[in-house]
Amino acid sequence: MAARKRGELFTILETSTDTETNALSDSEDCPLNLPVDVKWFEIPFRKSESDEEDEELQEDKREPELESAAAAAAAAAEGEDTADSASYIAGGGCNIILVTGNGIKHEDYEEDSYYATSNNCSETSSTDSDIDFSDLEEEEHPALFSTYDVLDDECTSPDFWGEPDQVISIEPFTADSGPQHSLGDDADTLDYFRLFFPDSLFEHMVEQTNNYALYRQRRSGRSDAHWHPTDIREMRAYVGLNILMGINQLPEYGMYWASDIFIGNAGFKKTMTARRFEKLNQNLHLCDRESEPSKGELGYDGLYKIRPLLDMVGSTMWDAYLPNRCLTIDECAIAPKGRFSPTQYMPSKPLRKGLKVWMLCDSRSGFCHRTRIYVGKPSDDLAAAALSHKVVTSLVRGLEGRHHHIFMDSFFTSVPLLQQLLHQGLYACGPTNPCRRGYPEALKPCNVGKLAPGEFYQCQHGNLVATITKDAKIVSCVSSNSAPGIVGIGPGKRDGDASDGDCGLAGLGIPRPLPLLLYQENMRGVDLCDQLRECYQVGRPCKKWWRYFLWFYVNLCIVNAYVVQRESRGGSPPAGFNGKQFTQRHFRIRLAQQLIGDYQGARGMERAARKRHADSPLEYGHRLERMSERSRRCRNCTNKGLRHESVFGCKICNVHLCRGGCFSEFHK
Repeated sequence: MAARKRGELFTILETSTDTETNALSDSEDCPLNLPVDVKWFEIPFRKSESDEEDEELQEDKREPELESAAAAAAAAAEGEDTADSASYIAGGGCNIILVTGNGIKHEDYEEDSYYATSNNCSETSSTDSDIDFSDLEEEEHPALFSTYDVLDDECTSPDFWGEPDQVISIEPFTADSGPQHSLGDDADTLDYFRLFFPDSLFEHMVEQTNNYALYRQRRSGRSDAHWHPTDIREMRAYVGLNILMGINQLPEYGMYWASDIFIGNAGFKKTMTARRFEKLNQNLHLCDRESEPSKGELGYDGLYKIRPLLDMVGSTMWDAYLPNRCLTIDECAIAPKGRFSPTQYMPSKPLRKGLKVWMLCDSRSGFCHRTRIYVGKPSDDLAAAALSHKVVTSLVRGLEGRHHHIFMDSFFTSVPLLQQLLHQGLYACGPTNPCRRGYPEALKPCNVGKLAPGEFYQCQHGNLVATITKDAKIVSCVSSNSAPGIVGIGPGKRDGDASDGDCGLAGLGIPRPLPLLLYQENMRGVDLCDQLRECYQVGRPCKKWWRYFLWFYVNLCIVNAYVVQRESRGGSPPAGFNGKQFTQRHFRIRLAQQLIGDYQGARGMERAARKRHADSPLEYGHRLERMSERSRRCRNCTNKGLRHESVFGCKICNVHLCRGGCFSEFHK
């Protein structure tokens, strides 16, 4: 175990002005996804005082090595050139990252560098998906848990962890990534949405909605005179109206059909009646209720009501976009109004109580590749203990050997899991609970003691690096994609408060080890997806739990379609858009308009409106009604030079009018 202290041996290895100007590195070639304003420092590996006292008996054997290291350190202190210093540091197990004006430049001081550049945006054909959206009560695979137990026993051995003096090996990311589709430059928003929500899914919704309407009528024993079978054009218009409701939000959906011109929406009234919209809400369905197995029966599925949606959307999300190098695994919450037993309490989320969905998202764009719904605690104790392990392995299935970098929170991160991912060709990083099995005993808070801000300790086993540090609080993390001994210092909150001996460090903030910086910069994919999704909700609150998942996945398809459209077109808007910037709001409005199209299912609405407002022949909404208890002069009579008073008038025009012909004459 080695200690890195804030006031000890900080050698600044920033490049000069000429080097920054002539640097040719690109931000896309950087495998770290870190901002360029982070200042990097290297701290050569040093034994702590306690370790030196424990190894007094081996001083004679190590004397030649210590003499060579001391000579190299003295040469570095005397101001030798950068190449000599770098070779010394690399020999001590610390690699260097130089920050340039155009990005982060990785200096290769070993024959095989532990980082390499790659291209993430090459086009290729999509791969087949083997995604499994089954719930947590499915049959477990014995081989999975046997491998997990072997790794768990291996990492708990006393000699598993050692000093952080090894050079880690990370293969470069060379897999194809980015959008995968055959759409041309003339493709519009609806074409991108169909990549994730195809017409076959609309046809399935129409079929099951009509079947469920007949099922309800058979159960009740009477027919519904206000229901007639729906079709795909009406179902698209129905989804389009629900998308517009997330942009133009009102407390109740009936207010969109209000007669008040300041509240009612003419587009909604033209598309369909409020009664028809309500009937579609009542009968909307995605599965065959007559063949649904009950709980306890063979073939029972807790997500049976949305299984066709999960299978279809899961495959389209995986095929339309090949994952980039850095991916994020995290949870999101859906706030339901009804009752559903798997509702979880998540104090770290904005929605503290809701339905939990685990997501695999891109760290840069927020594109969601896969999801996993939590439907209850497994009955088996072994399955419950390996829940986090099973979620991660199911989300990354199909990525083996592609050398992706996975970032996850403390719920998932464990030493056996990172070992298994490393064997599969995947690198990972994330905070962890120091009480979990496999975490080194020497780095537990009770053994480390009180840490100063910026001080950290590390242990290493091959590519696995365990770190404990003090930032705002004590943080323990495990990583397999970062070398030990590298520290980055970001901009501080206050400048100019440094003392004379520490003037260069106080203005930069607290030093952080590389695993923590990687986590902070790349653990944002799910948060980006949530920000895009939460801006405009789709659907209305109800008491049926599966409706929340339906609109959740519709909203997720909209976000993914927007990301693919933005990356495919390079940020340029589609044809016909006259604005300066094509935002997500424009994308949703345009998509809803194209889904609705020229559909008009409001038969009889205009006839009913004329019957209700027969006394307003000129403009819809103007009618004669009581204005006040006190009579006032008629505006029409005043215009003609007459004096008549009335308590009636037109509220829209805000004038009093006589009950005779003054109303029609005034509006002419």
